[in-house]
Amino acid sequence: MREKFGVLGLVTGLLIGGAWGDEVDFSHDIVPILREHCADCHLGKKKKGSFSMNTRKDLLAGSENGEVVTPGKGAESYLIETLSTDDADIQMPPKGDRVSPEQIETLKRWIDGGLKWEPGFAFGETNWEPPVQPREVALPKAIAGRDHPIDRLLDRYLADHDSEPTGAVGDVTFIRRLYLDVLGLLPEPEVTTAFLADASADKREKLVDAVLSQDVDYAEHWLTFWNDLLRNDYAGTGFIDGGRKQITDWLYRSLIDNKPYDQFVRELIAPTPDAEGFINGIKWRGNVNASQTREVQFAQNLGQVFLGINMKCASCHDSFIDRWKLKDAYSLAAVFAEEPVEIHRCDKGTGEIAKAAWIFPELGEVNPDAAQPKRLRQLARLMTDPGNGRFTRTLVNRVWHRLMGRGIVHPVDAMHTKPWDEDLLDWLAVDFAEQGYDLRKLIRRIVTSKAYQAPMAPTPDVADAEDYVYRGPIARRMTAEQFIDAVWQITDTAPASPVADVMRMKIVPGQYEDIEVTGKWIWSNREGVPQAGEVATLRKVVKLDKKPAKAFATISADNEYTLFVNGRKLRDDANWMTVESVDLGGAMKAGDNEFLVVARNAGSGPNAAGAFLEARLQFGENDEQRVITDESWQWTAREPDKRGQFGRPVEDWQPVKEAPGPWADRLAPQVRAGLARAEGAGDRMVRASLVKSDLLMRSLGRPNREQVVTVRPEQLSTLQAIDLANGDILAALLKRGAVNLLAQHSGSSSGELIDALFREALCRPATGDEREVLVQLVGETPSEQGVEDLLWSVLMLPEFQLVR
Repeated sequence: MREKFGVLGLVTGLLIGGAWGDEVDFSHDIVPILREHCADCHLGKKKKGSFSMNTRKDLLAGSENGEVVTPGKGAESYLIETLSTDDADIQMPPKGDRVSPEQIETLKRWIDGGLKWEPGFAFGETNWEPPVQPREVALPKAIAGRDHPIDRLLDRYLADHDSEPTGAVGDVTFIRRLYLDVLGLLPEPEVTTAFLADASADKREKLVDAVLSQDVDYAEHWLTFWNDLLRNDYAGTGFIDGGRKQITDWLYRSLIDNKPYDQFVRELIAPTPDAEGFINGIKWRGNVNASQTREVQFAQNLGQVFLGINMKCASCHDSFIDRWKLKDAYSLAAVFAEEPVEIHRCDKGTGEIAKAAWIFPELGEVNPDAAQPKRLRQLARLMTDPGNGRFTRTLVNRVWHRLMGRGIVHPVDAMHTKPWDEDLLDWLAVDFAEQGYDLRKLIRRIVTSKAYQAPMAPTPDVADAEDYVYRGPIARRMTAEQFIDAVWQITDTAPASPVADVMRMKIVPGQYEDIEVTGKWIWSNREGVPQAGEVATLRKVVKLDKKPAKAFATISADNEYTLFVNGRKLRDDANWMTVESVDLGGAMKAGDNEFLVVARNAGSGPNAAGAFLEARLQFGENDEQRVITDESWQWTAREPDKRGQFGRPVEDWQPVKEAPGPWADRLAPQVRAGLARAEGAGDRMVRASLVKSDLLMRSLGRPNREQVVTVRPEQLSTLQAIDLANGDILAALLKRGAVNLLAQHSGSSSGELIDALFREALCRPATGDEREVLVQLVGETPSEQGVEDLLWSVLMLPEFQLVR
């Protein structure tokens, strides 16, 4: 019935119009051409014929005779005419080699694409260079009723730009915006109703505090942001052959515990085993370009993620667009390197060996002669040094962009670009440090301002970055994960279990003291202290009458383990200080179920070792069976293969013995938290951030994370429009969702069902006109097809798809 609603389709088309094209790279394609052919007359301070190409603004200004280029009209631009003509009176350049036809075609495509220019770049000495040190900013005097620091700064900015504050959005818009921005979820209708009914003057601040206290929802939303930045994922290049390693558990725990950002970054640069995947990058198969070695990836990723610096240009040659040199990139790469690193220019070796160094020596130095672990610790300290204002500015700019739609510096990876309000950026950066590098306090600082709560401003023309004037927050479309989570919320169609193997709850000592722990720490029955490197394959066979409805295990080992259930590898871990919670559901079956824990000791000599597992198998209400490590398990010194198979029968299974050690007391809080999850305390909707990307999420902008991604595409493509309107994945979700909604609202009229859907999706009831139109679609008595079309109609609304 969708064809009946062509108007909705048109609105969707207007919302998500646009297409990807073959874009010209300004830095590598355009800058070299202009430097080669235009430098003598029109670059830097040179302005022959009153025409300058020093900046984009200069180029667009033209000459005294008029316009020289017209964005979007390459073939018609006077610049292209002068480069192509044989008329000696107007041809450019007037002397020397002519611009080649291939270069002219590149310039045409550049102009056709909108004349995109690297923000902040100029051919002359006009680039703004941000200071390294933090800068204290005195707050302006507050206007009556606007005493929030951000509002005081922005009120001065707006006054300087002949503008005024625009007031505040209503409560419905505010609660929906806040929930999607901070938690990535739609507010539940009852929460919205209670908030709207609250008459207290400080109800918005109370709501902000309540939202930020939702540890799990907060962590699982911001996990997407950090997965993109730290290129962490659950599948993809490098995971099969060991050339890449997840940091999911470390990252999840860091977010849920609100780890201070300076500590967070130090643990990424000088990492423990569970956090080392980021700096290790990806080990690509076969021969790769010199700029893609792990050492150079390290320099690129640290520069981009933590400092907003483009080291990719500088890892091939001296950068065309800022001050960073090839030597800078390789000096940073050498901090990570465990072997000498030869500097390569444009993929050709120079014979020079890079010397480890920090790019801001005014803050301190890295000792190039120290061992790699010590160099990394030194670099971690320098990166997070209180004197490194670029570190804090980069982070607060990223969060401002996420919450307000555009960075104070734009783009967020061009931190050499002058901010539109330097005082606001510097005040936020200093305040962030003074607040203990607390990410949630930074978010609170922004969302409690009247600036955040203002109506959406028109989306600016991003091509004119230098001329941007702040007018208010900018509407953003939902991320792939926000959209999918919202659909799953509304239709009750989320997957049964996540792919990310994390304990979905905050672990607080003493919180789960009432949870009974019955499993024991066990090891082999050999006499004496286990040897370093000793392996004990621990085994238990459990017979079940039927497959459990849910099954979770809590597991740990000193030093490391791999868990197989019925020949399926479900988990491995090498951090003896953590406990993992594992979903066993997909591997369990009726009949015999084999548990194998391949436990390995570490160290340089004999030392204590132990392994622990306790599983809860749930078959129904009040019907549970436990599987625990105890003396009933067996062990062998043989190891299975990667599929949990031994190749030939094991004939030397022996009984295990209990393994006394410090683990039971030290890990008890984590064990109890894991068991609480197994008992249902952590039972909640699976989030899109915790599952592998599917074709719909890819289409909606979720990256494959083989490269750092700091900003996703802001415009939807034709492919995305098609997937939203007719894609198989979304269509299947809405078909199942229609069945679920009919069951949830059994006996309700179409009007009541429409109102319920609007309250959940849009936080408001349907208007009379909307209800009248949609009742015709659904029918007086709701049917599956009618409800499916209703879902499609509401989910395609810009009001649903945009955070505004």
